Order: sequence, then C-alpha cells, then structure tokens
Amino acid sequence: MNLSVVIPVWNEFETIAVTIDHVRAVLGNVEVIVVDGDPEGSTLKHIRDATGVNTMTAPRGRAHQQNAGARAASGDVVLFLHADTAMPAGAHAAIERVWSEGAVGGAFGVWFDRPGWVYRAGSQYLTLRSRMNRLPYGDQAIFLRRDYFNQVGGFAPVAIMEDVELVRRIRRRGDRLAMLPLRVVTSSRRFVAEGLVRRVLKNIWMTMLYHVGVSPDILIRWYSDSPPSQPGHHPGDVLPPSDHP
Repeated sequence: MNLSVVIPVWNEFETIAVTIDHVRAVLGNVEVIVVDGDPEGSTLKHIRDATGVNTMTAPRGRAHQQNAGARAASGDVVLFLHADTAMPAGAHAAIERVWSEGAVGGAFGVWFDRPGWVYRAGSQYLTLRSRMNRLPYGDQAIFLRRDYFNQVGGFAPVAIMEDVELVRRIRRRGDRLAMLPLRVVTSSRRFVAEGLVRRVLKNIWMTMLYHVGVSPDILIRWYSDSPPSQPGHHPGDVLPPSDHP
C-alpha cells in the first residue's frame, strides 16, 4: 500500500515544518502534499526541508485544498491531516490493515494535547461519539482509498462541514468507515481560546443545524479560525493513553 498525506494549511507558520518532520518520523516514506489556502504560499515558505514534499496553493477552504491535494496524490490511500494534529505510532500499519481488508477508509480516535481532567473527558467523549455513530470529524485524520474518494466525488465545495458532509454521503451509500483504536493527538488551541465545554457545545449545535438544513455559508459566520500553535510546541510532543479505550 502506498500512502499519500494531504495537509491543508492557512497561516501555519510555526507548525508546518514540525508537522512534516513528524509525518516522516511516524509514517515513514510516504507522499506528503501540502496545500496552502494563501495564493502567495505564505505557509509553504516556512517548510524547512521540502525534499519529497509536493507543495501547491488552492482556493482557501479545507474542501478546496483537500480536493486539490487528492487530485495530485498517487497513493492507494489518501489521508487528510490537519496541520495541528499528530499521528500515533503504528498508524501506517493500522491503515494498511484497513486497506488490505477492503474497507473504503477509516479514522482515528482523538486526544487533546492539553493536560487536565476536562480535556481528558472531552477526548473520551469525542472518541466515543465517533465510534458509536461512525461520524468522525476532520481532525481525526480521515483516510480513504483514493479510487473510492474519486468515485464519491471528493469533498463538497462548502465553506464548512465538508468532513461531516462527506462522511454522511459515505453512510448514505451503505459504506462504513473503520474507527481505529489508535488516537491522533490534536491541538486544543481552539478549545483553550473559547473554553472546552463552550466549543464542544458549539460544535454539536452547528452539526445539528447542518443536519436540519442550515447552509454552510450561514454556519461559517459563527465559526472563527484560531491563531497558529505556539512556537516550539506541536501535538506530537504529547502521547495519548496507551490503553486506547
């Protein structure tokens, strides 16, 4: 199995170089594609070692950027990785097992990179929720067979909820994503900025509104981007629990 990792970025100046190093260290010799939503490629300029990295720009928005990256991908499987999320050890082998079993794709559990019981509880809740309803979010490192991704038409060109829309479309086709026991470690920066409970409730509320038909163009007005991670810090510095409940 050949794996392609697509990383959509926007103002990830402090994070992108460490993210690429982490991908190489954990996933090995995989195809890395970084897609900048800034036409000037401002984040791309902060890549320390671009050897073997495919860099490009695309219209801003994760849907557009991830679709552009997937079109450039050559791997059997395409993994969509947020720049503030770190893959767990053993992820490549786990993805290969899913691929060899013929599944259309999958996603991981999640663990926040900030200490404290409230973040541990939030990690457990989000992981349990996605395992029960098979509706993972984009920061859970969703991966799909490349031919299947092309077959379903990729991400819909929406301003937000592109991950929810794609997973719902997969479910309507009668297909299922494998929910792996391993967990990615993701940045808690948005939750720190707004408060974990408030952010989780906001995400639930926005997802409910989307499910009842509220346009993503309206929902995007209630969603705010957060600044890049702090210098010197990357979620890969944090280890998720070893028991993987």
